[in-house]
Amino acid sequence: MEVDFACRCMYIFRNERMPLMDQDDLNATAIFLLRVALGTMFIAHSLWLKLFIFTLAGTASFFESIGLPGSFAYVVFTAEAVGGILLVLGVQARWVALMLAPILAGATWAHWGNGWMFGYENGGWEYPAYLTLLAIVQFMLGDGRWALVRSRPLPVLSSNNGAVT
Repeated sequence: MEVDFACRCMYIFRNERMPLMDQDDLNATAIFLLRVALGTMFIAHSLWLKLFIFTLAGTASFFESIGLPGSFAYVVFTAEAVGGILLVLGVQARWVALMLAPILAGATWAHWGNGWMFGYENGGWEYPAYLTLLAIVQFMLGDGRWALVRSRPLPVLSSNNGAVT
């Protein structure tokens, strides 16, 4: 009896093999995990870091110190908090991730002068750059499993016998 262990997890019950997950299930679960991790990060950075640690006034002062309007801190805080919750719940996750990517790119810019490693004083740009990439990947992959309101699929740019060219 041939078993494809690379593509399926198998569960043995009463001497019968029942597929537990196939590759599509694994992909959808992995996308879900990415979505929840990214959403949790946004919630932590908005509610915990910006609201409770730095305070919104302190965050606004930081924005002003790097040449941005202080009021922009409140917009970023709101977008991160609401966007993080929407990502965790799976509400239009593809489009929420796309909306949040410029905020992460802005964080990369804000940390650029501090060096590469985020462990450097005032944090380097590696972590925000990585998060920017994750948001773009979430946009490309979509919602994953257990999404409350699924995103509209991306249009295929061009196809040739089902293969994107």
